[in-house]
Amino acid sequence: MKIAYTQALHELGDGLFDLRLTREMLETMRSVTDTRPIDQAFNTHGDGDHCFGNQLLPADVPIYATEAAAAAEEMRTVSPALVHALFSQVDLGPEFDAFAARTMRRFDFEGIEQRLPTETFAGRSGLTVGEREVELIEVGPAHTAGDAILHVPGSGVVFTGDVLFIEGTPVMWAGPASNWLSASDRILDLVATVLVPGHGPVTDQSGVRDVQRYLTYVRDEARIRFDAGRDAEAAADDIDISAFADWGDPERIAVNVVTLYREFDPSLPEVPPPMLFVRMAEWAARH
Repeated sequence: MKIAYTQALHELGDGLFDLRLTREMLETMRSVTDTRPIDQAFNTHGDGDHCFGNQLLPADVPIYATEAAAAAEEMRTVSPALVHALFSQVDLGPEFDAFAARTMRRFDFEGIEQRLPTETFAGRSGLTVGEREVELIEVGPAHTAGDAILHVPGSGVVFTGDVLFIEGTPVMWAGPASNWLSASDRILDLVATVLVPGHGPVTDQSGVRDVQRYLTYVRDEARIRFDAGRDAEAAADDIDISAFADWGDPERIAVNVVTLYREFDPSLPEVPPPMLFVRMAEWAARH
């Protein structure tokens, strides 16, 4: 018996975003799953790089996620076909084209059939995996509306989903920042020694504190510029993120500041996800 944590092997290319990556993961796991087949799966949240591979799991396998993730826009409306169209068929200018070529066009979204979770929970849920009891713990909204982590008590292991980005810049699609910081504290409270992040190498509690440091810094700097009357685009350009220069995907600050501004003033209009990707592309072109 084995649970498929359908976002863990990011060494294969930043997540199971397409069928090629999922097949590679399943093939890598065959030395175990041939004798102990996968009979449960878990999506930590609704982003495509964590659930587009669901269709290749055995047809009778239950897939767990939070109620919030299963109901959220990112899982139900941001389909593989929509992602494919945005990054392969829509002309949004040369800056976006360069950004798409560097990021999303590394994946093949054709032929993916959306397979949604079949089992949902709120708060906490326990599962038996072989001889082990594991805990699914809801910690969102933070990175997305429906974030959850998986804790293996007694082993010192937590699979954190995208509450942790290691050696890469976190992106705050949902927020608020205070919830993400609280989610990080909940991971620290589990006193685990091995943390498997949503993106990047396995880490320990120092990785949690690094993410907290980034989120706190960007939140406080964005607030200063918000109070000074600067718009979100100008604020993202102005915030000095040189302390995180060795992290990948710095352009995500453009999304983070937009989300923080809407946290500071909920009356601000929502920026649609395609335009958030355009904001990141434009930031990258300017920096």
